[in-house]
Parts: sequence; structure tokens; C-alpha cells
Amino acid sequence: MSDESGSAGGGGDDLSSLSGFFFYVFIVHPATAWILKPGRFERKKSIMYAIGFLALLAAVKTGMEMQAKGPNHYSLLNVSRNSSPLDIKRAYKKLSLQLHPDKNPNDPNASSKFDRVKKAYDVLIDMEYREVYNKFGQDGINSSKRFDETQFFMELGVFYVTWGIMAYVLTLGKRSSLGRQWTFTGLIVMLVVEITLMTSQGSPFPSWFMPQNTEYEAVWLLHTLFPAFMNGCRSIGSYLYVDLDAQTRQLLLALQEQNKDILLVLRDVQIGVQNVQATGGGGGGGRLATAGVVPPVGATARATPTGKIKELQDRLQVSNSTVQQAVGQLKSEKSNSNFGFYAMILGYVAFSYIFSS
Repeated sequence: MSDESGSAGGGGDDLSSLSGFFFYVFIVHPATAWILKPGRFERKKSIMYAIGFLALLAAVKTGMEMQAKGPNHYSLLNVSRNSSPLDIKRAYKKLSLQLHPDKNPNDPNASSKFDRVKKAYDVLIDMEYREVYNKFGQDGINSSKRFDETQFFMELGVFYVTWGIMAYVLTLGKRSSLGRQWTFTGLIVMLVVEITLMTSQGSPFPSWFMPQNTEYEAVWLLHTLFPAFMNGCRSIGSYLYVDLDAQTRQLLLALQEQNKDILLVLRDVQIGVQNVQATGGGGGGGRLATAGVVPPVGATARATPTGKIKELQDRLQVSNSTVQQAVGQLKSEKSNSNFGFYAMILGYVAFSYIFSS
């Protein structure tokens, strides 16, 4: 990162992160939801288009921010992160001869270019300054910052608790359960990576991986890309979510209506059988008696067609009451989840008010 970005202080970075957060939440998320609207594209194409849109937008936005920050000290001197002091001296000598204002009288920016190269050399030639620069950027050099474990973990806790609360509030509800799981998984991975980068002695990267970038820039890149990742998880997770409770509720309601129809049909059949028996059509009990067969005790009522229909009707009524209880239980669970949603919003507002005051 450039010297200008470092001297700007942390306020500019905080403002950039906040504006990026609102950009993704209020602009990118609705646009992604438009792409993922059911029926607009095929299911696989919708997911591919959404992922491509989010990746392209995040890459362009992050690239523009990196370009605005300008090259870091290693890029200015055209050396790698593992270059020796001798290599840095040679690179500086070469550049200082090329960029010296006396050799570039027609370039109005020659002096500022030379000063930036001189500042980069002063930082990288000192091994202690170089370590501070790798971990904390130009801000660390300007404030003479040193690694303090207590302060580091306090700042880490504030950052991740804040983003954790934001992610939880933005992914409330059953429909966002997949997005919530993916978001918190990414947040935990980012936390582990950041702790590894900031607490390691020297650079944890291989020499071939991002040779001119520092741990500070890697952490900045993770923080910058996280809002895009979170909103992608929200959009795609909501699109892929299947509400099993709603499907079960619909099946139970359909079964309940089917039971009602069957009960009506059985009632009509029972009335018809009773009419036939009343007009002398005979019943099953009469035929058993004329044949000399004695029906079992207690089974006479069920041996007749009317008794069988009555038995089936009783069973369907029990099944219908069971379905009604299940539907009522699902509705009560839904109301409880809505209460939890509003309670979480009120809790977050109270938490923000307490800590802001």
C-alpha cells in the first residue's frame, strides 16, 4: 500500500469499509436477488450468473481500491518480500539515479517520486521497520507501532464481534439458515488466517506466493472481500433453501382436506346402506343367521356394512384430529420464530446504543 494511504490513518479505511458494506447490502444484494428470482433463468444458470456477477463486482471494486492506494514499498523498489539488505540497496541506487530531480527537470512530479522511493528504502533497509511495515503497514511506521498481544486480540475481538453481529442480523430467519452457516464458516476461517498471519515470526507465505505483498495487505484483502462473500452467501443460500416445514404443512393440509372428502363420501354411503336395510334389503347379519353360522360375540355390529363403514369413519376422524394437531404445532413454531426475529433486532439496537454511548 502506498505512503499516502498509510498517512491517511485508519479513519479512511473505516469509512471505505462502511461504504463498501452499504454498497453490497443495499445495491448488490437486491441486484443478485433479481438475478436469482425464480423463473427468470434456469436453476443452474441462475446460480452461475449470480456467482459470476458477485465475483466480477468484487474483483473490480477491490482492484480499484488497490489501484487508488498505489504500490507498496516492495513494488516501488521492485524487490521481493525476502530480498536481502544488499538487494534493496542495489535497487534503491538504481532507482535514485533514474528518478533524481536533477535528471528529470521536465517532470513536475520527479521530486515526489524520488521522496517516495527514499521513504520506501528507509523502511525496508531497517529490519525492525520492515517487520513493522509487513504486519501493520505504513500506519504502523508512522505511529511506531509494535506487536502487543493484548491489544491485538482486543482489536481482533471488536472487529469480529461487530461483523458477527451484523452477519447474524442480516441472516435472521429460516430462509437464511444456509447463508448464515456459510457466512460464519467464512468468518471463522478468516479469523484463523488473520491470527496465523499476524502472530507468525517473519512471513508465513512461501517466497513464490505474492512475493511483493505483506501480511498487512493480505489481511486488508480478506476484510475487503468479506462483505461481498457475506452477501453472496445470503443471496445464494436463500435461493437454495428448501422450507421443509412449509412443505410438511402443505402435505398435512392436503391430507386433512382428503380426509374430509372421504368422510363425506362415507357418510353418503352409510345413509344409502341404511335406506336399503330399512326397505327390506337385508344385511350381513341375516345371511349369517340363515346359513346357520353364529357370529362372534361383540362382532355383530361390525359384521354389517354399516358397522364396517362406521369403523372406517371413526379411524378417519382420529386421523383428521391428528393432522389438525400437527398443523397447529407447525403454526405455533412459526410464530415463535417470528418473535425471535424481532427480539434479536431489538437486542442489537440496544447493544449498539449501550456501546455507542
